[in-house]
Amino acid sequence: MRIAVCDDDPREQEQFEEALRGWDSTRSAEKYIDGASLLAAAKELPHFDIVFLDIYMPGEDGIGIARRLQEISPETGIAFVTTSTERAIDAFSLHALHYLVKPVTAKDVVEVFRRLTELRLKKRERISFTVGTDRYTVFLDQIYLLENENHAVNVFLSDGRRLKVWMSFRDLEQKLDGSFLKINRGIVVNMDYIVQMGTDTCTLRDGSRLPIAVRQRAAIRAAYDNYVFDRLSRRNGSHGG
Repeated sequence: MRIAVCDDDPREQEQFEEALRGWDSTRSAEKYIDGASLLAAAKELPHFDIVFLDIYMPGEDGIGIARRLQEISPETGIAFVTTSTERAIDAFSLHALHYLVKPVTAKDVVEVFRRLTELRLKKRERISFTVGTDRYTVFLDQIYLLENENHAVNVFLSDGRRLKVWMSFRDLEQKLDGSFLKINRGIVVNMDYIVQMGTDTCTLRDGSRLPIAVRQRAAIRAAYDNYVFDRLSRRNGSHGG
């Protein structure tokens, strides 16, 4: 297992190592003091299983480093480590495993690895496509909106990125799973990001209000209600017995 810690303070790195050994005395972490060295190492195989990443480092933003890390290796788990909770919302928009406030303890490490194990058991679905000359792989649950634009598709991600994919809307639709719903011509939304399904508009977490096709309103509303009901039933069932 490849474990990395990225923190510009060597003392914080050593403190993290102590917490890691408190969880498992056989484990050690690769240490990096800046984003550039971490990202360079992330390109090596096998990829990191998990990275503990400081959000505040001189001249660098840990959130931005995490986004580039996800482009290189989307399967790598990320746990943010910081002295403040003010960037927690940004961190969780990246599907971070955890947001730890220093000093990190062995109990914190145990919880992060528990979440990593749980995440891997879920086997999150991924999708790959080409954007310009680059190849991107993202988790389906990172996508909250697809919009058709001429011969391209704008793919909106939960971390704030928008990727312009040059492929047919229909071809991209076929790569999606049952959590996505077509609400209008050229508009598909991830139902997990819907906060309100109105009569004629659909509101997403980021505040976007999208029009619902007039002739399909009843069917679209029924599909969304069924999805929510099924999801709640599965969740309640998993806690039963």
